[in-house]
Amino acid sequence: MESYAQGETSPALLEETIGANLERTVAAHADREALVEVASGRRWTWREFDRDVNALARGLIGAGVAVGDRIGIWAPNCAAWTLTQYAAAKVGAILVNVNPAYRTHEFAYAANQSGLSMVVAATRFKESDYAGMIAATAQECPTIERVVYLDDEASWQGLLDDGEGVTEDQLRARMDGLAPGDPINIQYTSGTTGYPKGATLSHRNILNNGYFTTELIGFTEADRLCIPVPFYHCFGMVMANLGCTSHGATMVIPAPGFDPELTLRAIADERCSAVYGVPTMFIAMQNHPTFADHDLSTLRTGIMAGSICPVEVMKRCINDMHMAEVGIAYGMTETSPVSCQTRRDDDLERRTASIGRVHPHVEIKVVDPVTGETVPRGETGEFCTRGYSVMLGYWEDSEKTAEAIDADGWMHTGDLAVMREDGYANIVGRIKDMVIRGGENIYPREIEEFLYTHPDIEDVQVIGVPDEKYGEELCAWVKLRAGADPLDAAAVRAFATGKLAHFKIPRYVMVVEEFPMTVTGKIRKVQMREESAQALGLA
Repeated sequence: MESYAQGETSPALLEETIGANLERTVAAHADREALVEVASGRRWTWREFDRDVNALARGLIGAGVAVGDRIGIWAPNCAAWTLTQYAAAKVGAILVNVNPAYRTHEFAYAANQSGLSMVVAATRFKESDYAGMIAATAQECPTIERVVYLDDEASWQGLLDDGEGVTEDQLRARMDGLAPGDPINIQYTSGTTGYPKGATLSHRNILNNGYFTTELIGFTEADRLCIPVPFYHCFGMVMANLGCTSHGATMVIPAPGFDPELTLRAIADERCSAVYGVPTMFIAMQNHPTFADHDLSTLRTGIMAGSICPVEVMKRCINDMHMAEVGIAYGMTETSPVSCQTRRDDDLERRTASIGRVHPHVEIKVVDPVTGETVPRGETGEFCTRGYSVMLGYWEDSEKTAEAIDADGWMHTGDLAVMREDGYANIVGRIKDMVIRGGENIYPREIEEFLYTHPDIEDVQVIGVPDEKYGEELCAWVKLRAGADPLDAAAVRAFATGKLAHFKIPRYVMVVEEFPMTVTGKIRKVQMREESAQALGLA
């Protein structure tokens, strides 16, 4: 049998905009709880949530935001992030998610490549001084006309005040002019060229993916989802927020950033029925000293994604966290994101040894990376997917779009997969050398391009090496220029700090005379990984 599968076609796809879908939920569940921000203690019913979304949407119109304008959002998880997500959708602006860990170099690139006209940001969070970085890059980002700080009362109120002269009829007219296929979101995913690519997603893409991801874990208006995963990822804003709003389920924000104890406390205090996370998050919760002190008996389900779940972690999710119906999901930003997911009644083996089976209204296949032919089940090849979930393309990059999506509409993921006889799939490697560190996808070429700017580095190759906590860590092999001063990991980290996100800064640095090469002159990264693991005692 061929490695091909097609998902269910029922229920039907949602053919509406995000704003219209939200209003259907509001009409059906007006007085139920929509959103809880644990840190501030603030709560919204669906009626109140829609009221505040509309006030912000009118503010955006009053501020001159037109359909298709790009609005950047640069902040940790908070209620204002969620309000901005839905207000932008209602006015037809394209929300550009900026990773909260970005630094000046990365922010300036995303701002200019997408042509941001407005940025909604936190002033600061932990070590990130967003206001300072925005000020420092002002001359580099000429398209940004306005910055609104969501945690500065005067700044936020100023945007709301802009909407005083905008009527409900004007907002309604704006919404009525939008279509499900319109672009609504840009998410940057690093590329092998060294520059991030802006995956451009439509209402149809992300609304349906959020809807079907939560359909498969049985969501209804009675569910309460704890969301410790970041909103700037599809995991947070699509699988969580849109999954909840399309079902009338309650969104619970436990903290601005992931904290295992605050997450456990939110689950218990808010009587959550579901929680999301990557495996490292579940491990951190399960191993926290106060784990046994929290009543998690209300949990029923959730989703784990980012990497394959270890068997023992899954057993504890089911037995100790009461998540009998927890699901595993696989996808990528370019596919909105989920294309495979386990089902509620799947056994432990399927939940720990596979990425699930094909999603509703989606096709998947595994092909020979050279010939493009579909391989028999049980054989390794490149995982491809097609359907409503495939992105519109990379923002203003038709060349890279054509490399990723073929003429027949198949998204080529670059992941090596095997489809089993039962239709369940597993990811076994990567065609290109992406590193997954604690659920973060890291593309070595981007880091290599940055390290080339170091005055003492002649050449550099970045690889992933094994790590107990994060799965993989970064190791840079560095060749120094003649006469350069000695260089170590601390010096490389100092050079990158403030310019690259913390998770992209190599933990290990090996100074070498040459790189292992094939007879045809290609770098042998497999050999580099083996030698690094041995030299660093990580094997």
